[in-house]
Order: sequence, then C-alpha cells, then structure tokens
Amino acid sequence: MAARIPDNFLDLFEKRAFAQLATIMPSGTPQVTPLWVDFDGEYVLINSAKGRKKDLNMEARPQVGLSILDPDNPYRYLALRGRVVEITEVGAEAHIAKLAKKYTGRDHFQKGSPDEVRRIYKIAIDYVDANG
Repeated sequence: MAARIPDNFLDLFEKRAFAQLATIMPSGTPQVTPLWVDFDGEYVLINSAKGRKKDLNMEARPQVGLSILDPDNPYRYLALRGRVVEITEVGAEAHIAKLAKKYTGRDHFQKGSPDEVRRIYKIAIDYVDANG
C-alpha cells in the first residue's frame, strides 16, 4: 500500500522548495542531486534530461529517496522513499516549463542543448517521514 503525504505538508509542493533526490549508482553507492519537484496528488513528479546519471540510475534501479526542506523553516521537512513507476517523455516539455515558472518565474526552460530530451519520472511513495 502506498504511503500518504500528510495534508499539512502538501504546501511544500506549492513553495519553491527544492528536493534532494537520492538514486543508486551501478556500484550500489548513492548519488544525490538537488532538483525541482512536483506532486500530482498521487505521485511525486520530477523532470530530467535523458542520459543524465539520475536518469540512467532510475531506469536501472527505480528505488529512490527524496527530502524536501521547507524554505521558510529548515526544521520542517519531508523525507520520502519510493520507486519510479513510470518514465515518460510525453508532456515532459510542458512539465519542465511549469516547473521553470514555479522556480524561476520564467515562462520557459532553457535546455542544456538543442537536442536534449526531457523526461518525467512518476514516483510512488512507499514511506513518508514528515517533521516540523
């Protein structure tokens, strides 16, 4: 059964709160990346470019961890563990534009290269630790 994020912590997904994503490298060691985060009411959503380390890690080993600090109170945070249940390129350009608007105020996202392919990762939550 999926774990549920408490209602009184859902505001973290409305704020410009960065997440720290932990993925698993082929060696079994963790790789941690700060990134923008979203929530659709069921899944935590992140967006990245195809071929990056986190993309390759999540494709091969879908178990992930995330922490999200409240930018207004660093003692208030969510710690989540889950698994990537879907990776899709469908809608990924619109999703990264939505995240860019939230995090930067800009209406578009500046790609790293013209041929960059964006992907959305849907993360099902298995464990939630909400503090603060």
